[in-house]
Amino acid sequence: MNVHRSYPMEVSEEGIRRVQPLAQSGLSRVPPQYIQPLHTRPVFHTRTEPRNIPLIDLSFFDPTRRASTLESIASACRDWGAFHVTNHGVPLSLLGAIRRTGRAFFTDCPMSEKLRYACSTTASEGYGSKMLATSDQQQDDAQVLDWRDYFDHHTLPLSRRNPDRWPEFPPDYRDTVARYSDEMKILAQKLLALISESLGLRASCIEDAVGEFYQNITISFYPPCPEPDLTLGLQSHSDIGAITLLIQDDVEGLQVLKSGDGGVDKWVTVEPLSDAVLVLLADQTEIITNGKYRSCEHRAITNPDRARLSVATFHDPAKTVKISPVSELIDESSPAKYRDVVYGDYVLSWYTKGPEGKRNIDALVLDS
Repeated sequence: MNVHRSYPMEVSEEGIRRVQPLAQSGLSRVPPQYIQPLHTRPVFHTRTEPRNIPLIDLSFFDPTRRASTLESIASACRDWGAFHVTNHGVPLSLLGAIRRTGRAFFTDCPMSEKLRYACSTTASEGYGSKMLATSDQQQDDAQVLDWRDYFDHHTLPLSRRNPDRWPEFPPDYRDTVARYSDEMKILAQKLLALISESLGLRASCIEDAVGEFYQNITISFYPPCPEPDLTLGLQSHSDIGAITLLIQDDVEGLQVLKSGDGGVDKWVTVEPLSDAVLVLLADQTEIITNGKYRSCEHRAITNPDRARLSVATFHDPAKTVKISPVSELIDESSPAKYRDVVYGDYVLSWYTKGPEGKRNIDALVLDS
């Protein structure tokens, strides 16, 4: 029997429900809008699988170590599309500061203040809850929402960066985000150079194909969830741009999809490492490398007891840039695997059709 229940909520002017006050209301069951279809619900079991994605130390001052570092990157990009990096050059104090200020906004800032920065549309800059939505075919295409609130910042190019649109609390929030943005750009450039070199390409190859970075920083807050087996904090997807750099707090929740033996894919929980930055290859890099390296399909699961925070920094092309496999990786034995795509068209498709894993990049695969 279906019993109508009312849930306390805080909404923006656009009527979008916020997850954090919902979680704080003491409810024992999640509202129907957050219940995932059966085939996408997480499966919780005892941990017997390997849980550590590749970990790569970037402090290769000894030239003899550079070759082995590049091979480690190549292996991680082929097999996972993701890896942790340490000794990455970003001050560890800054990693701590962005976590601290982000958490302070979500946990200590009054809702009335948060709503001053509410997003006006899906995926626009500001405080939001509904960036992605999937459809449940068994419930008349009703949208299923993620168990997550977030703040999205437009940080690069500098012409897009307007700190007045960011929170004033805590007092160092705006300065911390700006400094973090600059450091993440440097690291993204370093990583794309290493990824290019690991394929035998010139160091600037992938960055040249991407062009000027359009960078967004999204701080995500995943409140405790009373029914984690029915929900997702963030549904399965691969990122649409070139490269994503992510840090977590100490609460597990991020999972990446790893291809296994016999073609059986398996969700692997990424262990949080406080000093490391997680590198996620995104779809445009898979296209540029002609599929030699894969973008990483990932999702976030929820936790019944603890809130979780993550900070994702996205580096994307401009929407006018045409992306295609680089000519150096195409020959008779390795023909082009993907058709060319204007990045803005790819973004529009992604937000129109929804993510659903990697179906958007799969749609670009050429017939062999």
